[in-house]
Amino acid sequence: MRAGLARILFISNIRKFQHLGSTTLCMIDKPSSLTGSPVLQFFDSLTSTLFGDSRFVVLEQRLFNTISLLNAVANIGGAFTVLSLKNYAFLFFLNLGTGILFLLFYYLSRFRHAYQYLYWPFVLLILVFLFFSALANAGSQGGSHYYFIPALVIAIILAGNLGRTLVATFLFSGATVALLVIEQVKPEWIMTYASGQERFLDVSGNLVFVQIFTAILVQVLTQNLNQERKKSDRLLRNVLPETIAQELKQTERVQPVDYESASVLFTDFVGFTQIAESFTPQRLVEELDGCFSQFDQIAKSHHLEKIKTIGDAYMAVGGIPVPNRTHAVDCVLAALEIEQLISGLREKEILRSRPYWEIRVGIHSGDLVAGVVGREKFSYDVWGDTVNIASRLESSGVGGRINISSATYERVKDIFDCEFRGKIEAKHKGQIDMYFVKGFRPGLSSDANGKIPNQEFFALYKSLEQESAL
Repeated sequence: MRAGLARILFISNIRKFQHLGSTTLCMIDKPSSLTGSPVLQFFDSLTSTLFGDSRFVVLEQRLFNTISLLNAVANIGGAFTVLSLKNYAFLFFLNLGTGILFLLFYYLSRFRHAYQYLYWPFVLLILVFLFFSALANAGSQGGSHYYFIPALVIAIILAGNLGRTLVATFLFSGATVALLVIEQVKPEWIMTYASGQERFLDVSGNLVFVQIFTAILVQVLTQNLNQERKKSDRLLRNVLPETIAQELKQTERVQPVDYESASVLFTDFVGFTQIAESFTPQRLVEELDGCFSQFDQIAKSHHLEKIKTIGDAYMAVGGIPVPNRTHAVDCVLAALEIEQLISGLREKEILRSRPYWEIRVGIHSGDLVAGVVGREKFSYDVWGDTVNIASRLESSGVGGRINISSATYERVKDIFDCEFRGKIEAKHKGQIDMYFVKGFRPGLSSDANGKIPNQEFFALYKSLEQESAL
């Protein structure tokens, strides 16, 4: 969605005044800077390239990619570390051959997405490799049997269900028992070391490498699990306010809250149905997504909680889930910016001889109840007569204007210049005193149109914020 010229001017001028203490009023979300050190950024980029981007590749596949590549590197590299042993030929080809197969598994999973079918071939290859490696490395007197522990951990991590875990545990335990029995019954099958020094070097090397391999495995698993947790937390925060999401995670339920004072903002596009008929479905969705995405940014920057969209209608609330005394002012500030945004877009489309809708905004202040409904799909919502009246304010408004109730007017009249409309009939609500917001009052604005706040405004707003904190 294209950003309107009016909104750009509005934002750029507002930002000139954002230097008063900790006041962050009217701040539009800026692109977040990269966090973390360059080393961590490089590591994240490298792991995403090698094992798959966590945004597009599921956790199970990323783990399979990681473990198969680690095994490939370990075995192919290990093939060249056994050349000093007396039975180096067998061990060399055992390591090199299985390393190439692990590399093939990595390719099939990373680039052909066939990891679902590779679990048992992968686990059996690990098991066969470790079994014969132990036979060729002095059995329990050598160091190869150390690998059975991380190998079983790998099999369990990749299992995905209890059945696979139990079978894998049985197979690895059975292979271990078989090795011990062979060592006692058929000791001639075990290839011993040529000397005590050879045994010491191989056992100590294997022990150290197993520890390093296990540390890398745990680090990769932890990183992937943290990525999944962050993704799920981010999705939950996109659906629910952060404090509500925390309560839901901790108690698995959310207590409804009664708010004595909050402000509800509704918007609706005027002429939407007629104009939408001239759009392709794809363009219609893109236009709505572009508008509502910027509405989301505006709402967030003014401390509003977005509640939902219904068709072409948008709803947000100020003063929840954390109560404050600035909610009515916040809603009007957001409404002014939304109106500037849509007006700018409309002007650009009209210059191209293309139709575009206007925005109609309604705001009302009062008490309401907020809570979470649903079990399968959570929804944070608000209820009460305040919500209904705010909806009526929007539907009784005029395109390109911000329509507020007398309750909201009383909370913002010292800041905004408002025009009394009189008593307007609202559906099922009778006559309601309504006002159009024209802009900031002259003493609080730095331009003749009353669209840009000055330092006096920010000082006044800061005092309201401090009162909220008391």
